[in-house]
Amino acid sequence: MDYIRLDRADTVVTATRALEVGVAIEDVTTTALVPSGHKVATVAMSAGDPVRKYAQLIGYASVDIAAGDHVHTHNVAFRNTDMAYEFSTDLRPVAPATSRDTFMGYRRENGRVGTRNYIAIVTSVNCSATAARMIADHFTPEVLAEYPNVDGVAAFVHGTGCGMAGDGDGFEALQRVMWGYAKHPNHAGVLMVGLGCEMNQIDWLLEAYGLKQGPTFQTMNIQNVAGLRRTVDMGIDKIKAMLPIANKATRTACPASELMVALQCGGSDAWSGVTANPALGYACDLLTAQGATGVLAETPEIYGAEHLLTRRAVDQATGDKLIGLIKWWEDYTARNKGSMDNNPSPGNKQGGLTTILEKSLGAAAKGGTSPLTGVFKYAEPVTARGFTFMDSPGYDPASVTGQIAGGCNLVCFTTGRGSAFGSKPAPTVKVATNSEMAKRMSEDMDIDAGEILSKGVRVEEKGREIYEMFLRVASGEVTKSEALGLGDYEFVPWQIGAVM
Repeated sequence: MDYIRLDRADTVVTATRALEVGVAIEDVTTTALVPSGHKVATVAMSAGDPVRKYAQLIGYASVDIAAGDHVHTHNVAFRNTDMAYEFSTDLRPVAPATSRDTFMGYRRENGRVGTRNYIAIVTSVNCSATAARMIADHFTPEVLAEYPNVDGVAAFVHGTGCGMAGDGDGFEALQRVMWGYAKHPNHAGVLMVGLGCEMNQIDWLLEAYGLKQGPTFQTMNIQNVAGLRRTVDMGIDKIKAMLPIANKATRTACPASELMVALQCGGSDAWSGVTANPALGYACDLLTAQGATGVLAETPEIYGAEHLLTRRAVDQATGDKLIGLIKWWEDYTARNKGSMDNNPSPGNKQGGLTTILEKSLGAAAKGGTSPLTGVFKYAEPVTARGFTFMDSPGYDPASVTGQIAGGCNLVCFTTGRGSAFGSKPAPTVKVATNSEMAKRMSEDMDIDAGEILSKGVRVEEKGREIYEMFLRVASGEVTKSEALGLGDYEFVPWQIGAVM
């Protein structure tokens, strides 16, 4: 098959292989070379006419387009959306699960369930990043060998924490990230390390969130300890004291309802919205049927598709929260002299994605068909079950950092161009959108959703495969990104506001 038509209302089809001039597609013939994954016009369009894919608007013809022309950035323009929103008009009841699935997880004292068993070193400011790295580096695989139930000692360091306002969006987001990692169910112990004079004071966090120090939750500041070397030595001693306690944790059977999965895509291509994202959406529906939670994010990357999500909102208040995020992002990009269409990236465009509207329609497919039960701030604790949404940038490390802080104990990352992403303490499952890349980057990809095209596998079958891998990974199976050692440098809190 030379092309995929997604809906009869579409004005384009997508080439499944590179097409030369003169290839017949339905009633038209290609007039130019068309790379694999790129679009071909099935009808003539005048400048200003809408261009449709997925039966939805993805842009406007910037010049006259003839039937058979290659359709891409050279002849399609983006415009800001102006949607007429509907609320709760596409609510589909979640089909009850035929069985209650389980996984082997770590049940914590507060009732939450982890999929990994780390000790975390969380920094309040960049000035304590080196100390945290030095402490973590002490705990080599050889040192940890006598603690087989501990997955590792991970340092979560970042480039902010000072030179910022002491209140407002940026400060509050950073504190939510720190709180979320400090209380994450994948952590058996936490050491927080600061400098002492920074704007983002650890003591303020403890007071604001009611955090209490104890054997498995400790804090310290370099200035109070009296220098870097003493801080590192003391930090190593504190972690050593936590290790025997953390090692006592064992996996027990836990219901699948305790899973909270971050739904992510990056390095997308034209097949993301055809293979991997719909398959992940089906897996998300299987999660919601179990009473578990899927968390979609990347607000700029659902831009132009948000009207599809408001139709699935359980009530207007939930839909209005989503629209409020969209309006905030329109203002945010405008005052920073940017555009909501700064995405797709160059790699996305090479893969056939032309505008953010096209990318967003494919990205939204990760959320399946279940009702939208909640909309949350960046790094805010996700308290609703089912399909939810969290505000975040489209930048993958920052987005996933917020989702993990919100409570996600697994991450699923779809990619078409290829990705070397991984995360701690929540492991990342990577899903390839096309079989060529899955084979080329086989050491990085856990699942090949390209088989939906290359082998005719049903979306539902691939979605079930993804869901079943969630259960195995949650029970301890090592993902490709974990095996490669990824996750230590992908902790990137979203930095909002002025650096002063």
